[in-house]
Amino acid sequence: MDGDAGLFTPDSVTWHLHGDPVMWIAGIRALYLQALHPRAVRGVMENSDFRSDAWGRLMRTAKYVRTTIYGTTEEAERAGARVRKIHSMLGATDPDTGERYGVDEPGLLLWVHCAEIDSYLHVARRSGIPLTDAQADRYIAEQRARARLVGLDADADADADAVPGDRAALAAYFESVRPVLAVGADARAVDEFLLRPSTHPLLIPAREVLWRRVAHLAYASLPPYAHALYGRPAPDPAVVTRRLRATGTLLRCVPARLRWQLPPKHILDAIARLGPDARPAPYKVGR
Repeated sequence: MDGDAGLFTPDSVTWHLHGDPVMWIAGIRALYLQALHPRAVRGVMENSDFRSDAWGRLMRTAKYVRTTIYGTTEEAERAGARVRKIHSMLGATDPDTGERYGVDEPGLLLWVHCAEIDSYLHVARRSGIPLTDAQADRYIAEQRARARLVGLDADADADADAVPGDRAALAAYFESVRPVLAVGADARAVDEFLLRPSTHPLLIPAREVLWRRVAHLAYASLPPYAHALYGRPAPDPAVVTRRLRATGTLLRCVPARLRWQLPPKHILDAIARLGPDARPAPYKVGR
């Protein structure tokens, strides 16, 4: 295999997991989860144009994630540096205290990171991707490389700043942060937006038929405490799992090379750079 594989390689769990189409559902779940932190979501509300440029924001986020996973080392580092620079210039006002704070506070970056990797891992496993517990731990540990890109110290020993490296540490982190989670006006706005994102009038029927189903499924896969905070009844977990498995099976029926034609095409670029053996597929994990 020639070429620079980047921060991750075809030997990593990350490489094969993120080539699966259910990652789009996981990304929406992450947004629902991230909105539960009042300071984190306030930073988004004050500094983002997501309500007027929903699809642009979605594609920029997808481009960043795919660049850090499938891009070269230089591309990943450059993308991380750009995000750190932008975050360093942004601030927000605490909705409860009026305090002004930077959106690059380590605690906020850690929350966003943990909500994201928890969502990716949770949806992947629940939709039928056969990961062992050891492989799930390995995925969480691998994601410390992406935590470093946004400015977190992946090697920090202090409990408050430690980036989880396995399922136990990730669960302990969520238990520790739950007292600060809440659903206020900002989280309600995100909830409403995710159900009805702005779109061209001609695409509204597709949004109602397709997008809302995906958004409802992403919301349904949240943990019970998130449902309680949002104030809607928690769905039957067995039903949600069946729907995730059925949706995953359906999405995987679309040929991978066709799916990967969608922008930003980083997977196809990585295969072209590294050779056909680099083609991501969940069944390759652990080989």
